[in-house]
Amino acid sequence: MNRKNVLVVEDDENILELLSLHLEDLNCNIKTSMDGIEGLGLGLSQTFDLIILDIMLPSLDGLEICRRLRAKEISTPILMLTAKSEEIDKVLGLETGADDYLTKPFGIREFLARVKAIFRRTEMTKQESQASLKILEHDNLKIDLDKRKVTLSDKRIELSPKEFDLLVLLASKPGKSYNRQRILNLVWGYEFDGFEHTVNSHINRLRSKIEPDLNEPKFILTTWGVGYRFNEEL
Repeated sequence: MNRKNVLVVEDDENILELLSLHLEDLNCNIKTSMDGIEGLGLGLSQTFDLIILDIMLPSLDGLEICRRLRAKEISTPILMLTAKSEEIDKVLGLETGADDYLTKPFGIREFLARVKAIFRRTEMTKQESQASLKILEHDNLKIDLDKRKVTLSDKRIELSPKEFDLLVLLASKPGKSYNRQRILNLVWGYEFDGFEHTVNSHINRLRSKIEPDLNEPKFILTTWGVGYRFNEEL
């Protein structure tokens, strides 16, 4: 794996040191910060392959850092760390734009597995983008793979990184049905039982942005008993 640049923003010095040591073992260059505003500044001014954000930070929390980075159209994968399980829905929400999350306390093996999965997805996306069409068009929906830009009737649609990846997966092969576990593996990079609700919530948020009628979806269809597919008749 090529050397990756990773930003870790975490105010617990012991956790920060532990994560940094293991990321270095993955051949990563590490930048660290224990302060939210400083971390945001680093994220805005430098290029990273991954940003790891704790939610509870001095001066500016991780969720707000994530929102501001996405508002600046920085699409770097973001892994959130949270000590509160009830924060999970917020982290996965479209408004934050986070790619993945871990709830403390977590094992270092799980942490490394999540990081590796993010790197694999990034490399796969690059390869697929280079080998495929640069723009997908279905009726009045246009998906620019290079710019990670989606327009509907020439109006830009703002999507979170995961929603964009989900849309590209389905739209790249119209008519192909994917079950929730397969989508979870392809888009999030891991397979965990019980996480299918993550797929459902992202499908719902994606539909709310691109479908003219939620009661009768035009683009993303439900394959009953299986999962979801993109409409092949457009």
